[in-house]
Amino acid sequence: MPDARRRRTKATVKPQVENQQENSSSAPPASHSLLMRYVALIMVSMIGLVLWLLFIQRSGGDSGFGSFKLGALRGAKAPARDDMHKSPFFVADIPGKGMGLLASRKIKQGELLVREMPLFVVPRETTSSPSELVGGLVAQLSKKEQEAFFNLSYVNFPNHLDPDRDRNEVALAIFQTNAVGAGDNVGIFPRMARLNHGCSSAFNAVYSWREKERALYVYALRSINQGEELLTSYGNARQPRRERRARLAEHYGFECQCRVCSMAEEESQASDRRLEAINGAYERFASWGQGHISGTDAIAQVRKIWRLEDEEGYWSERGSLAADATLVAASHSDVLATQQWAELAAEWYAYELGGDSEQVAAMRAVAADGTRHARWKSRGGLVVGGP
Repeated sequence: MPDARRRRTKATVKPQVENQQENSSSAPPASHSLLMRYVALIMVSMIGLVLWLLFIQRSGGDSGFGSFKLGALRGAKAPARDDMHKSPFFVADIPGKGMGLLASRKIKQGELLVREMPLFVVPRETTSSPSELVGGLVAQLSKKEQEAFFNLSYVNFPNHLDPDRDRNEVALAIFQTNAVGAGDNVGIFPRMARLNHGCSSAFNAVYSWREKERALYVYALRSINQGEELLTSYGNARQPRRERRARLAEHYGFECQCRVCSMAEEESQASDRRLEAINGAYERFASWGQGHISGTDAIAQVRKIWRLEDEEGYWSERGSLAADATLVAASHSDVLATQQWAELAAEWYAYELGGDSEQVAAMRAVAADGTRHARWKSRGGLVVGGP
């Protein structure tokens, strides 16, 4: 069994949606939830221990582990294995980062990179002992699955414990470092866990959980060249550099050296100013939900966000942003704007969540007939404008 005592130089998280996308409902969001759509990371509590993770279930009956049991998904249909033989990436030792993923060929924007079912999941909150819960679930894995699990690295292991003796604590540390949000639960996805972190414009892959399929999907957010490293974001990639680095060091045990964090001071300050302006525009946009700004002002904020993100090179969450603009346009019964924003939302949702996702289907339906939007004509008529 690989030595699990090595320190982890990366950890997975969320997306997305946040910056990672949560595949929850095909219906457009209610106006009061606009601000919530770009929250970056969910903090998960387990008996006073916080399991930080993008942001990613199994069910069954087992009194020892609440309602979660490995057998719940053992009978489920396994994911397609073609990508295992024609994988667009390979695992490699990345200097200064440990293991990571490199593109084995040119990858197109919106291409599916990974479809993975979890080794196991646990509820976001539990009254069980976290280490016993996770350790018990790991014990139910096959030998090959246990090897994949213990091959993942970790941080924040208590100094007074012995990794060779306290195996449940090791399992918990690995889980806390690598777990990803999976609907109402959090789970372990070994292939996805190999994705290293990148901030702001540095990351090029986003992930989402599909509840109906009970699987995690990872898509290429932008085109990726052969030999380029595949990166995702472990949290709020729109924070200033100092805050991003401090959070990553605290929770994941490394100082980020991605190309955004490695910019010269003048460039980094310019990036921080853009990110601050983007966050400010998001806050103002969200205030439309409380009626504090007009529909035209709300759409102006979306255009501002889009422009600033182009300047920054930050492309994540554009599907949800355009979907929120669709909501504003539909609420004010602007037919043309509703169609245009819905088409844009469908395009970017396809990149981030897949062309067969529920969100894409919902936005295409609205683009075809804006009156089908749940919030159609819920506010006074107004020409708010398109993209």
